[in-house]
Amino acid sequence: MSATPFTDLNALAKHLRQELQNKKFILLYGYNGTGKTRLSTAFKDLGKHGDDRDTLYFNAYTEDLFSWDNDLENDRQRALKLNPDSTFFAGLSELEMDVKIGKLLARYADFNFYIDYEKWKVTFFRERDKDNNPIPIKAARGEENIFIWCFFLAIVQLALDGDKAYSWVKYIYIDDPVSSLDEHNAIAVANHLAQMLITSRKGLPTVISTHHVLFSNVLCNEIKKKRAHMHFLRKGTPPDNYILDDTTSKPFLHHLATLVELNEVQKSGALYTHHFNMMRRVMEQTANFFGWEDWHECIRPEEDDPDETLYKRIIDLMSHGDYSLYEPKEMGEENKGLFRKIFRQFISRHPFNPALFPAETSTPAAPAVAPATAAAPPVAAAKPDAAAAPMTATTTP
Repeated sequence: MSATPFTDLNALAKHLRQELQNKKFILLYGYNGTGKTRLSTAFKDLGKHGDDRDTLYFNAYTEDLFSWDNDLENDRQRALKLNPDSTFFAGLSELEMDVKIGKLLARYADFNFYIDYEKWKVTFFRERDKDNNPIPIKAARGEENIFIWCFFLAIVQLALDGDKAYSWVKYIYIDDPVSSLDEHNAIAVANHLAQMLITSRKGLPTVISTHHVLFSNVLCNEIKKKRAHMHFLRKGTPPDNYILDDTTSKPFLHHLATLVELNEVQKSGALYTHHFNMMRRVMEQTANFFGWEDWHECIRPEEDDPDETLYKRIIDLMSHGDYSLYEPKEMGEENKGLFRKIFRQFISRHPFNPALFPAETSTPAAPAVAPATAAAPPVAAAKPDAAAAPMTATTTP
């Protein structure tokens, strides 16, 4: 698995454009806070020349093209406003976008909408009054996000079909479209997106970046048949501020890479609050692999804390809140000690390949199974024990 360093996101964006000269797709996995959204912006900006541009993109800024008019005066006619100055909405009224969006939205939602092309507003509704007029509703955040996603997909389809209004599109860049979706919709969105891209006759060079493991895995399974570049993006140390690991030829097990990284930082002492978030994510995947109901089944209880309350609360506390991802703060010594204890118990209790943690073999291993007082998991699957095969690429949570 080769690694290529980059000094800044602009250099990395240029590299991605070069890769798209010989392959149609780039699948990019990276943790939150590694710069994926800023990378999508850098990629888009490279294609801007005056009023001309070449990239149709979806990222956190795409949502800023939509804003709510909550009708504060009358509290009745709530509507989602569109930014008429953006080329994102080029030829909106002529293209009957409401019909195209409606077909896509029906896959994921049960509400209706209509677009006022003169006022540049979208009204959502589920029911009509006695005069058959829609009764406006304020869509929930998740509903709003899936509507915006379907709006984007409708435009992607127009670009793939070679519609004149979107003839300027030479590249598509999609960054984390599933941040507010549940697991079922994440799978559905990934599968639908992949099919849309790989079955298009025209095809457009496309970059898709995400921190969502399940979404990434579905895309890899669907798009790899079309010879995509697959990468893992991580932060480096100056001057190599960004590292791009090429995982195209070898399956990349993201949670194992996370464990290796966590092992390094717990040994070095460079522990920050977001490392609890990363550890919880691995526990969630491990619990899912073994068929357990919750991630805290991965925690080994202490004799004075049989309900696993302390460890669960500290992980919950440290892995929630935006500060943990976007404003890294170094842990205090007490929390560092708790992190090391939880982490070492976790890797000793579950049969990961010991080659991942060479330094840990020199220290006595914690018991491989929970004490007899530990609560049994609420499902039939048995807890892993020391005799189980190491978790390698073929047996991995």
